[in-house]
Amino acid sequence: MTAPACPMHTAGDDLNPHAGEAIVAAERAQLDFSGSMSYGDYLHIDQILSAQHPLSPAHDEMLFIIQHQTSELWMKLLLTELASAIGDIRADRLPPAFKKLARASRIMEQLVHAWDVLATMTPPEYSAIRPYLGPSSGFQSFQYRCIEFALGNKNAAMLKPHAHKPERLALVQSFYEAPSLYDEALRLMARRGLSVPTDHLKRDWTQPYEASDAVEAAWLQVYRAPEQYWDLYQLGEKLTDLEDAFRLWRFRHVTTVERIIGFKRGTGGTGGVSYLRKMLDVVLFPELWRLRTDL
Repeated sequence: MTAPACPMHTAGDDLNPHAGEAIVAAERAQLDFSGSMSYGDYLHIDQILSAQHPLSPAHDEMLFIIQHQTSELWMKLLLTELASAIGDIRADRLPPAFKKLARASRIMEQLVHAWDVLATMTPPEYSAIRPYLGPSSGFQSFQYRCIEFALGNKNAAMLKPHAHKPERLALVQSFYEAPSLYDEALRLMARRGLSVPTDHLKRDWTQPYEASDAVEAAWLQVYRAPEQYWDLYQLGEKLTDLEDAFRLWRFRHVTTVERIIGFKRGTGGTGGVSYLRKMLDVVLFPELWRLRTDL
């Protein structure tokens, strides 16, 4: 039985070596960029593609570099979305905040899947490049630290790896000293008339967040009457989505590192897998998880 002809396919195209040129000409695609901005110009592709400088002779180092460089690009976007969402919540603009938080969760999913590519690196392949890495480590990522601080996981010790770069330190410190995403959510709830303890509304923002029964009670009020507090209910679920995605990102990080180096110490001096597993126990928005048991 003969397959039906494709309506977009002209008989004889397979035999015409110039069919592609004819299509481009018919579409009037711009081909001369001697006097205008091209795709590569706009994206600064030359600078991006010339930023990989392997230090070892190992083939697999290119994977290691690109994995981390692309993750840093995604983290730049993630920080942009989080910072803007925090500003929106502070200004009572919830619809745009919801859009940005949803995008942040999707970015984290992208970061989760990026570990799948790095996981193709075997222990011997990593061992071949490890001596060339020195003390450099993802532990020192200033953007990751800003993300942690924006989500409320404050730790003064994590400022020190950036002290040698004043501009980076200033950025990290700005996130360290500012109210986190969750802090702004609680302040919004208080403005809406919910009973949030004063010591959770005016406090030292550089200190780690401490869970509160009273804060859980405020969230329970929202979750027991979603039709009355619909936007706050949505906010609670957006925050839960975000932490859910962040936990997956952390978990995939742990399993990838364990798969590649086992329980060797990390290049940055931490215990490697043991340190990363401790980070899995950090809960960013505790009352949003606890209330599910108490509803």
